[in-house]
Amino acid sequence: MPPHSSSASGRLGAPSRFWEWIRHHATAVIATIVDYSVLVGSVEVGHLGPVAATPIAAASGAATSFTLNRHFTYRVADRSLPGQLWRYALVSGCSLGLNTLGMYLSLRVPHMHYFPARVATSTIVSNVWNYPLMRFFVFNQNGGTARRRSG
Repeated sequence: MPPHSSSASGRLGAPSRFWEWIRHHATAVIATIVDYSVLVGSVEVGHLGPVAATPIAAASGAATSFTLNRHFTYRVADRSLPGQLWRYALVSGCSLGLNTLGMYLSLRVPHMHYFPARVATSTIVSNVWNYPLMRFFVFNQNGGTARRRSG
């Protein structure tokens, strides 16, 4: 098997893993644009507080992220949707809590403006929590409900 091809078990070689990583970050950028657009719209147009707007914005970004990751990043749309959904909900729920807590702390302790506070918080949560868990738990091609494949 060539080192860059994907095997039936979902093992990836270095070049394939690199492009998967690129797709993951492209998806994150798109989901972030959705998230931040909803945040700013909720605060500036909807007159919600930044902390209250954070979970609404994060949920919008999460829906975008799940759909793009399933179909584009990890290319596992043929795998168990319920398994991916419950794992995604678990990881995203924790991510939502971490983002909301980070937003709260950023606004209360150093008294940052809501937008840079959101950028800093989401960058930390994305790199420390979201990416590793999406890659190895939610859309894992080797285990759990991800094993099921037709034909």
